[in-house]
Amino acid sequence: MLRRYCGTLAAARASWPCARIRVHMGRRTSRYGCLPFLVLAVGLVGVTPGEAVSFALADRDREQAIRMGKKSIMEEQFGAEWRLKDASGQTLVVMTPFHRLALAARNSAFRSQELKPKDIQSTVKDIEGKLNFRVTLRGGKTDFARFYTPTLLAGAQEVKASFVQNERTALREDDGRYAAQCVYEFSADGIDPKGRVVLVVKDADEREVAKFTVDLAAMR
Repeated sequence: MLRRYCGTLAAARASWPCARIRVHMGRRTSRYGCLPFLVLAVGLVGVTPGEAVSFALADRDREQAIRMGKKSIMEEQFGAEWRLKDASGQTLVVMTPFHRLALAARNSAFRSQELKPKDIQSTVKDIEGKLNFRVTLRGGKTDFARFYTPTLLAGAQEVKASFVQNERTALREDDGRYAAQCVYEFSADGIDPKGRVVLVVKDADEREVAKFTVDLAAMR
């Protein structure tokens, strides 16, 4: 049975105070007067914004994913970059090659172990060229998700899943409803790594039960 993946999106805002620049400055004034701008420049260099998804990791991407996974053991939350939630409490986790490798490195770090080259290769090989979604869906009985069908909308394309795993023994939650852990995988052929895709899940009667819009440019 799949375990629920937890993660919380943390938002941070920064405000920069306005600065008044003097036209005439002495040597001492000019040396320290530009210090705030130097700090600002250093801060901007240190920022690492989310990059577009890569369906095949280069060596640099692999190193970055492993480094991120190792460092993440000092954080309570991990994976917010790849996690979405809809209004009804259903959640989606996008398992990209970068995310999968970072998660493997994180799990190894918790065991005080290093990922071996063969482990890295097998981890990446299993998911490269694919777009994998781990979805938590909610319903009224244990096997409610049994016949659910996922479809991925990518521009004008309507992509059918290459792998579907719907949980048939969903767990009952405190509110009396059931949560099913489902896995949907699609081929990444023809999908723009900087575009948006929409995952639509329907029941046996073709009624829409879940819809997630995923911005691939906002994650790695």
